[in-house]
Amino acid sequence: MAAKAIFYHAGCPVCVSAEQTVANAIDPSKYEVESVHLGTDKSRIAEAEAAGVKSVPALVIDGTAFHINFGAGIADLK
Repeated sequence: MAAKAIFYHAGCPVCVSAEQTVANAIDPSKYEVESVHLGTDKSRIAEAEAAGVKSVPALVIDGTAFHINFGAGIADLK
């Protein structure tokens, strides 16, 4: 069974580019990638913050947040 990875983004051009290159490059046999658009699903912002996400796009794998580039600060999405 594949572990879960969550790609948090806000739909901005930086986020879309990161999703197309980084999130889609992850080996699906190792990780099931869920993409969460925090701009349209604000109910998951607290979850992202609890996982250590400070800005988007970010990828959370095995409980560790990896900030890919700066598209928007998490506070800007609230």
